[in-house]
Amino acid sequence: MDLHVLGWNARWRDLFEPYLSKQLSPGRVVAEHRDAYRVETQTGERGASLAGRLRHSATRRSELPAVGDFVALRLSGHQAEDGAAVVEAVLPRRTAFVRRAAGRNSEDQVIAANVDTIFVVLGLDHDFNVRRAERYLAAVWESGATPVVLLNKSDLCETVAARLEDVRRIAIGVDVHAVSALNLDGLDAVRRYLAEGATIGVVGSSGVGKSTLLNQLLGRDVQPTAAVRVHDSHGRHTTTGRELFVLEHGGVVIDTPGMREFQLSASAGGDGVESVFTDIEQLAAVCRFGDCAHQGEPGCAVRQAVERGQLDADRLASYEKLLKELRYEEARSDPSALNERKRVGRIGAKALRRMYREGKR
Repeated sequence: MDLHVLGWNARWRDLFEPYLSKQLSPGRVVAEHRDAYRVETQTGERGASLAGRLRHSATRRSELPAVGDFVALRLSGHQAEDGAAVVEAVLPRRTAFVRRAAGRNSEDQVIAANVDTIFVVLGLDHDFNVRRAERYLAAVWESGATPVVLLNKSDLCETVAARLEDVRRIAIGVDVHAVSALNLDGLDAVRRYLAEGATIGVVGSSGVGKSTLLNQLLGRDVQPTAAVRVHDSHGRHTTTGRELFVLEHGGVVIDTPGMREFQLSASAGGDGVESVFTDIEQLAAVCRFGDCAHQGEPGCAVRQAVERGQLDADRLASYEKLLKELRYEEARSDPSALNERKRVGRIGAKALRRMYREGKR
């Protein structure tokens, strides 16, 4: 396959130049299943494994290939059917959508690499949750990609306009569209983001209809779909791995399994949270005290906005929760920060973010 269809351009050619003298070939990771990969190359799709040097030099899981990565490959055989490939290096990522993997000894997990636009899919049924949307949007902005919110299952909702307004109120500067992937309603607006060379990511909880949306965009069934439970709209994980698909009319899309638990990465610097909550950031900038914790201090513009009904108290609580989560994850990754985390106590969000950033310097 012509790699330009997969987003290969002059930037990637320049980054790959040092590997030409090593007789390596470029490719893009299109699927990942544990330590097994599928890569697309100029001579076709192949299975791939990691070079020992790459595996042993990686200090964390996020340094290994992820779906969407452009990689340097050592190929065996001239055609895909002649042999597999070995991944010798990962080219520097332009963007990376990352979450904190679940578990006591969790670490950053790259969900998709080198993505231009990420569709954050919410279900207009029992799954609808603006607080979850804020969490996803923070991660997308932090990744370097551009978020677009898709409110799916509009055919099942009698208050679509109100739900659109709810999301637009918290998704500042983000395009928001109501769609019904099942009935093809609103998909023309979605297709505007698809273009040759562009990489689209799709994220959301199980049961929101990501697989149905992908099948409609591709014009064929590539992912299985399943009904959700009627009483709570919980869905089964019909998508079990991350995979990249080529769109017929240009561009590629990366599908991901449903993620009901989504923790922000400890490596996030807080810029994503700041981008989602620009309204609170602007209010905090005019508080009387520069270290205002928004906990009842005189001249607190944030609390005044809540009292006047200009700022939703739940939104402020979500903002503070995400910042504290970032601090907690950093402490979990860095044992030396545990004592400081215990000392933090009920510190305000603004001071907490400042401490977090100073600690990262």
